[in-house]
Amino acid sequence: MSLADWAKNAWLRPHKSSKEEIKNLFEIVERDLKDASAKGLSDDWRFGIAYNAALKLCTILLHTSGYRPEKNLAHYRTLQSLPLILGDKHKSNADYLDACRKKRNETEYDFAGNISEGEAQELLEFCRELKTEVLAWLNKNQPGM
Repeated sequence: MSLADWAKNAWLRPHKSSKEEIKNLFEIVERDLKDASAKGLSDDWRFGIAYNAALKLCTILLHTSGYRPEKNLAHYRTLQSLPLILGDKHKSNADYLDACRKKRNETEYDFAGNISEGEAQELLEFCRELKTEVLAWLNKNQPGM
């Protein structure tokens, strides 16, 4: 499937991105990467903040590709668009982020103490690597954004 197929299924809708929007989203990513690294926060919160950074990076890719998700399953669709934009090699990354989404939801809504220090650190490091890939993709495919 492609993003265009997803749009035909009404999972996505057209979106015109701007330099200002992408700048603002990257500022959120930077804030979240910094905050997720902070000492004194619980691993649950660090994980949730890192998850938000990953979600915003995927949002940047989706928006600059000309789409935004419909409200139903918005996080899921945003994360699952990763291999459609960056290539099939990112399918496992989308699956990892979806597992993080589910774990974050449990921690946010059901019970505390669900996240280990290692899990929080792993997601933070993943986000840093993903940011590098997103920037490279933007420079190649959306110069000037």
